Amino acid sequence: MSDPTAPRGLTRRPVLGSIAAAAAGLVSRPAGSQTMSPAAAAPDLILTNGRFTTLDRANPDPEAVAITDGRFSAVGSARDIMPSAGPGTRIVDLGGRRCVPGLIDSHMHIIRGGLNYNLELRWDGAPSLADAMAMLKRQAQVTPPGQWVRVVGGFTEHQFAERRLPTLDELNAAAPDTPVFILHLYDRALLNRAALRAVGYDRATPNPPGGEIQRDGNGDPTGLLLAKPNALILYATLARGPALPPEQQLNSTRHFMREMNRLGVTGVIDAGGGFQNYPDDYAIIEKLHADGELTLRIAYNLFTQKKGEELSDFGRWAGIVKPGQGDDTFRHNGAGEMLVFSAADFEDFREPRPELGPEMEGELEAVVRLLVENRWPWRLHATYDETVTRALDVFERVNRDMPIGDLHWFFDHCETISARNIDRVAALGGGIAVQHRMAYQGEAFVERYGGKAAEATPPVARMLAAGVKVGAGTDATRVASYNPWVSLAWLVTGRTVGGLTLYPQENRLGREEALRLWTDANTWFSTEEGKKGRIAVGQLADLAVLSADYLSVPEAEISGIEAVLTLLGGRPVYGAGAFAGLAPPPLPVLPDWSPVKTFGGYRRHASGPFRAEPAEAVLASAACGCGTACGVHGHAHASAWASAAPAGDARTFWGVFGCACWAV
Repeated sequence: MSDPTAPRGLTRRPVLGSIAAAAAGLVSRPAGSQTMSPAAAAPDLILTNGRFTTLDRANPDPEAVAITDGRFSAVGSARDIMPSAGPGTRIVDLGGRRCVPGLIDSHMHIIRGGLNYNLELRWDGAPSLADAMAMLKRQAQVTPPGQWVRVVGGFTEHQFAERRLPTLDELNAAAPDTPVFILHLYDRALLNRAALRAVGYDRATPNPPGGEIQRDGNGDPTGLLLAKPNALILYATLARGPALPPEQQLNSTRHFMREMNRLGVTGVIDAGGGFQNYPDDYAIIEKLHADGELTLRIAYNLFTQKKGEELSDFGRWAGIVKPGQGDDTFRHNGAGEMLVFSAADFEDFREPRPELGPEMEGELEAVVRLLVENRWPWRLHATYDETVTRALDVFERVNRDMPIGDLHWFFDHCETISARNIDRVAALGGGIAVQHRMAYQGEAFVERYGGKAAEATPPVARMLAAGVKVGAGTDATRVASYNPWVSLAWLVTGRTVGGLTLYPQENRLGREEALRLWTDANTWFSTEEGKKGRIAVGQLADLAVLSADYLSVPEAEISGIEAVLTLLGGRPVYGAGAFAGLAPPPLPVLPDWSPVKTFGGYRRHASGPFRAEPAEAVLASAACGCGTACGVHGHAHASAWASAAPAGDARTFWGVFGCACWAV
């Protein structure tokens, strides 16, 4: 049987010369073709027989694409483009596959995440807690003394068939001697006894401000850490774990970038992060850039690190680096997402909305005035409408003295932003970067605020209707997964990874509109409009050839899409199947006990995370009250529904027993 990813034709010839850059003019061709000047050199690469979604409204459905010197040099009919091939032109037949512009994540923590990627066991996409715990137990057996097993975000209990997190007893049984740290969103962390010993938490350890160390009847820590409501205790505890040495951090970052390339991502706007100091913690990414080893285009924001010293941080950095400094693969992008600690409203929907202190406006205004004076763009984390209201009061006051409309400033998140505040953002020329955090936290939001309140969280369609610049991202890796296709599925379906429908049709997006938020629209957030984000002549040749047709697959299959070929500036950075030979070979994994070596990254499974749980399973779960573990089988209803046993009717055969344990 033939490989469906196999290119049907591949030729290679020596390159004759280089293209004149963007100064070369467009030449009109039949059938909507666009090419560079006829005097341009033969292309380096021609892609043909693909279904191209260009997101260029003037040229939406071409037959072939040519790339020269890292940019698209012709997009149009095969009749026009194929004769331009020279002796050195590589021609790749895509076999009818869908091809889209390279995806861009407008909010991610790629730099911090890269330093730790090889240390982390990913439960992203794992379909059951049983699978996840089997992974953890296996990893604990190979993790050497002194190192931890870490599961750091990217999953939710609601994605598991069992609909729960592991118990502390289960963690201790799976890893009696190896420290285990599990971060669940920003609401809690689970530590086994070995991890409590490693971090030094005992009955004498006080609760930090805004956090709780849960204790037993004797006052000893149980291993459960709660954010109440801020996540400092979770950050600080994770920071006590051992770090990789620099040479392994280089390897780790390269693996994380390759994982993103596997998913079709070619660009990221890095939102900084806690415990990510500039310039010290940027040495690894700077070296990879200097060595030409970046396989993503990265624009980075600077995140203040010290409460009470925010103005000093940004004043110092303004003397070191300027927005736009760098090149097309690594460039500075301004301030945020933390501008002042007093404005941080952590999004733990299990807890009441945090009240920000009265000092917030004064501290934020001082920093924003400094940024505007230095012409720095900024981004600001704001989950709740109440935070947005107070921040906009500051921005409007500054704008009266120093206009901010041209600075590409924006809010991040905005799950509960009101229509009035959307209009205020539009009037000030700002933007909103949204992430699929509700795909992971929607159940908690509904439990606290109700389903009606969740119907527009965030109100993406209303933002777009108001003319606000809107871009999409993930907020990976400590909350939602870095997988862009999970975000795209959320935008299109309105469902959580646990299958809960949050949004009515009017707050969902069409597939092409959602894709635009992940490509062309995101270029505004890094001040790079017209440079990338579309398959259009003169733009950087970043694209992804997909494993399935995003525009036509069933909704449940969107989240399972990945790339079979990813190009960055026309250079293959990832290839799979018969396209694997076009891209660099896989890297070795360091250290050799890394979870990445055994398990890789995002977990692929047949149904994808956007499954709808059978109503019968929900009824059976409620009937036997099995939110906790069964002493024999853990009340694994999902196993029963998937088995060949006659468990389909909870009210008859298995329903008599109150649960489906007998079918496991």
